[in-house]
Formats: sequence, structure tokens, C-alpha cells
Amino acid sequence: MSDSEKDQAEKQEQKADNASVEDLKTAAADTSVGKDEQPIEKTDAEKQEDKIAELTRRIDGLTKENADLKDQVLRRAADFDNYRKRMMKEKQDTYDYANESLLQDLLDSLDNFDRTVDAASSAKDVKSIADGVKMISSSLVKLLEDKYNLSSYGAAGDKFNPDEHQAIGSVQEPVAEPVLKEVYLKGYKLKDKVIRHAKVMVSMPDGSVKTADDKEKKPDAEPEKKQ
Repeated sequence: MSDSEKDQAEKQEQKADNASVEDLKTAAADTSVGKDEQPIEKTDAEKQEDKIAELTRRIDGLTKENADLKDQVLRRAADFDNYRKRMMKEKQDTYDYANESLLQDLLDSLDNFDRTVDAASSAKDVKSIADGVKMISSSLVKLLEDKYNLSSYGAAGDKFNPDEHQAIGSVQEPVAEPVLKEVYLKGYKLKDKVIRHAKVMVSMPDGSVKTADDKEKKPDAEPEKKQ
């Protein structure tokens, strides 16, 4: 083998050795990269930080939810307060204007009274004025009776009823039971409720007139006398 051939053989072996070294380096590098890609277990401090972060997120969520609920409660409280004020106003209006319909109906009677007063200043016939007042009174009474169920009661001779009559005096007379002798002021009922008691003078029994119960009672038979 010539010297040139030996040199070429040595160069080829050198190349082969270099190639083997490069391959080993590449393999080592690949192994190192693979080790770096493996997950590294977190430390206790890192785990604690993660828990704190999670709790912080939950607290933020609960804080927002609490704020939303508080806003809803405040809105509902405001709505209820407005409703309560509106109901109070409506109730007060109902109380203040409860008699509006009645007063409107009475306006016609007031107008008629005004006309009668104006006519009385120049009237020569007193009877016509009196008839006009009686007519107004009759129409007013009819209105109150028909539309508002208001009725008057109390007349001389009626049976005395302490639930309806207020006795301001009494006299002893030959009557079988207490009756009205005189009515000083009429009583009034709204439907079945007494809204003003009649003020009356009452005739009280003096004992001279027997009642029906007294007449039905028979005297006890006298015992037979022994001979």
C-alpha cells in the first residue's frame, strides 16, 4: 500500500470517528430535551399560591353576587315603599272625598233653598214660600231615603224602645206600657243602624190600665169555708 493510499484510509477513519462523536452528542442532546419536557411537581408554596388564587376568585364572585342581591333588595324595598305611600294616599283620598257623591246630590236642594230665600225677600204670599220649603224638604227626604237608605223614625204613640229612643222626661199616665208622648227630635237610621237616637217624652204606666198579661192571669180560687 502506497503512502497516498494510507493517508486516504486514515482520513476516512477520522471522518468515521468524528461522525460517531457527533451522533453521540446529538443523542445526548435529545435525551436532555426529553427530560426537560417532563412535568415538574409543584412545591408546597406554589400549591398554596394556587389555592389562594382560587379562593380569591371565589371571594370576588361572591362579592359580586352579594352586591347584585343587595341591589335587588334595595330596589324591592323602594318599590314597596312607593306602593305603601300610594296606598296611604288613596286611603286618605277615599276618606277625604267619601261624601263627594252625597254632597253633589245635595247641591240641587241648596240651590232650591237659595231661590226660595231670594223669592221670600219680595214675596207677598207667605203660604207660597212655606209650600216651596215643604217641597224642597220632601224632595231632600226622598233623595236620602231612596239613594242613601236613610230613614227617620219616632212618632207620638210609638212603643218606647231604649235602643232607639233617648228619654229626656217621663210622665205617669193611664197606659198599659211605656209609649212616646211627644217627639222633640226625630231619630235616624242608616239601613238598620241607628245613627241618631230620637229625643222623646215618655208616658209611663200609672197602674190604672191592665196589660194583656194581667188580664190573662186568673185569681186563685178562694178556699172553701168549713162549716
